Amino acid sequence: MTRILAVDVHDVRFPTAAAGDGSDAVNRGDYSATYVELKTDGPLAGAGFTFTNGRGNEITCAAVRALAHHVTGRTLDELISAPLAFSRRLTADEQLRWLGPEKGVIHMAAGAVVNAVWDLRAKQAGKPLWRLLAELPTDELVACVDFRHISDALTPAEAASILDKGLAGQQERLEVIRRDGFPSYTTSVGWLGYPDDKVRGLARAAYAQGWRAMKMKVGGDIADDVRRAGLIRAEIGPEALLMMDANQVWDVDEAIANMSRLAAADPYWIEEPTHADDVLGHARIQRAVAPVRVATGEVAANRVIFKQLLQAGAIGVMQVDACRVSGVGEVLAELLMAAKFGVPVCPHAGGVGLCELVQHLAIFDFLRIGTSLDGRMIEYVDHLHEHFTDPVRTRDGRYLLPEQPGYSATMRPASIAEFAFPDGPAWR
Repeated sequence: MTRILAVDVHDVRFPTAAAGDGSDAVNRGDYSATYVELKTDGPLAGAGFTFTNGRGNEITCAAVRALAHHVTGRTLDELISAPLAFSRRLTADEQLRWLGPEKGVIHMAAGAVVNAVWDLRAKQAGKPLWRLLAELPTDELVACVDFRHISDALTPAEAASILDKGLAGQQERLEVIRRDGFPSYTTSVGWLGYPDDKVRGLARAAYAQGWRAMKMKVGGDIADDVRRAGLIRAEIGPEALLMMDANQVWDVDEAIANMSRLAAADPYWIEEPTHADDVLGHARIQRAVAPVRVATGEVAANRVIFKQLLQAGAIGVMQVDACRVSGVGEVLAELLMAAKFGVPVCPHAGGVGLCELVQHLAIFDFLRIGTSLDGRMIEYVDHLHEHFTDPVRTRDGRYLLPEQPGYSATMRPASIAEFAFPDGPAWR
């Protein structure tokens, strides 16, 4: 019986700001991880993390330490036998809920801990997380979902029905992914801080490597955005998909006006066109810019925001994030709601390790919930994968199946030591 003896927390930061990696209309930071290790009385350790942009990572680390007592001393069997009770202890801690509830730093810290438990569970089972989830009985998956505040959009019976239907044809879908990989798009070509020559070169190289879907950042001067969009479109041709991401910088009317000018580049979607919490604003933008899709969700605070976006018809693409919400169970709720409303899920990735995590979620969604690749893609950013023991692998613009047991969340000890903030050699 595996018992968790300690929760180790590491503040790990990578100096990405200097090169403009990750730069957009509002961000130019150092990709960072609040990295959690669950030390046990056996040979296995659970790994989880949440992603930040540099300064403030120490706050998320402190939040994990404040929650650590909920897992320290407990057995893995205790935690997984009552997954909803476990996650609620974290997200509704009676002395911390005033810092949320179910949003912000505490929620992200809870997600890091919950994800570490799932990583440990998958390692103990000897399976990659996507396989563990896809093979779980329906009742066990439903037991992981907190239906509180979303039952008007998704009931346990509806969730069970979706999961049961997903069992049919699962092996055939797995063979498709094993043979062809999972579709993806790359964001590495279009960071806002990159000069034109670098954008041209990266777009040309990505096309040669097999990517037929690419994303650019917008939200600077609109004339410059239009020019850069034309530059990328010229490199990738008329058939490839070009997505745009405003990172919430526009007001609603501004988003509608700017997208009318950017329409000449034939965008597939506009991501985060306005404030993340403005459900009605997103709905108005979606009506105005159709057939261009509105995509959002990477900073949606919780499953309730996703519920409202879906109920309002505000999005044509749902973007879940593995680290923003409280871990695998809450993402499961979001995937199930998307399936009920018929909206494809294209997970948000990039940063530190997000690609490693969301590949498991997208593959599981295809195998058991959404059961289609139509409109489905995983974001890919070509940064920092070398710091993980089980990094993502791609071929011809597609993710390949992860095969190692766990959630692909384990960082290399040398990387943790090198980039530990503020005392690691990279920062000294």
